[in-house]
Amino acid sequence: MAKGDERGTTPVRRSAGSTARGKSPSAKSKSRSKGKTAGRSGSAQKSSSRTDAARSGKTSHRAKRQAGSIGGDQVEGRQAVRELLLAGKRDVREVFLVAGQDPAPILHDIIDLADEAKIPIRQVSRSRFETMSRTEAPQGVVALAAPLRPVPLEELAQRPAASSEAAPQPPFIVVVDSVVDPHNLGALMRSAEAAGVTGFVFSRHRSPRISPTVTKVAAGAVEHLPIAQANGIAGALRDLAKLGIWNIGLDAAADAPVWSMNLADEPLALVLGSEEKGLSRLVRESCDLLVNIPISGVTPSLNVSAAGAIACFEVKRQREKL
Repeated sequence: MAKGDERGTTPVRRSAGSTARGKSPSAKSKSRSKGKTAGRSGSAQKSSSRTDAARSGKTSHRAKRQAGSIGGDQVEGRQAVRELLLAGKRDVREVFLVAGQDPAPILHDIIDLADEAKIPIRQVSRSRFETMSRTEAPQGVVALAAPLRPVPLEELAQRPAASSEAAPQPPFIVVVDSVVDPHNLGALMRSAEAAGVTGFVFSRHRSPRISPTVTKVAAGAVEHLPIAQANGIAGALRDLAKLGIWNIGLDAAADAPVWSMNLADEPLALVLGSEEKGLSRLVRESCDLLVNIPISGVTPSLNVSAAGAIACFEVKRQREKL
């Protein structure tokens, strides 16, 4: 349960209607009989309407989630909040600061950016702030913002627009197959954005939403990295292939090292598996090429965020050589 939600209200239960009363025993009997029938009918109607309302509510809630956000509405940590304000892509409702904390330069940046955008800044006690925060070390800063919205998969496969400084690069997408640790997801997104990744894909069902932990660890990368959700990663890879994207899977059992791939100048998707099992069979079979990161030490494998960072920067290195 989210901490610090002080806006909720407690629903009021309404008592059931009173029972009809008759004057004579026969009238009572008839009244009770009719009352039971009417009661059952009314109860059935109420039950039906409640069921319909519940179904409608669930459908509405599900539709909103499917068509709506992927999280990210609470941003914690100084760097993450500053990038949120600098990017200016989402509405920010409020910024909360712990009163009396050290006036670090980055805090002045946050205050100035919030003032410039006319975003309310609230100074709160440390005890109240701790009830609001959801991460282990929020660094005395929390911002409440409009949630992140996913983009269509087709949009990620489009060639990014050229900047004034460099020629446009082919799409470079990271796809994660069941990476469930929010720290790993956030660290991977931070490395991916730094390496020039142009899009990110994760499963709607087997990956965490963009939680406060993800946004904090990503240190602002979520503000600059377009994100798509997929019902299934294997299906998403097939769709990307139809859109002209080469799918390269990172697999410890692969024969070829990551630096041997010759597709850096092509539109590509780097596919990473779960922390425990790596790539699933269907996802592995949906890849055009499998590569590994050779390991010389005793440790049998790398953390998925570390492996992803190595592979992302290898693609960046190869592209810069071309």
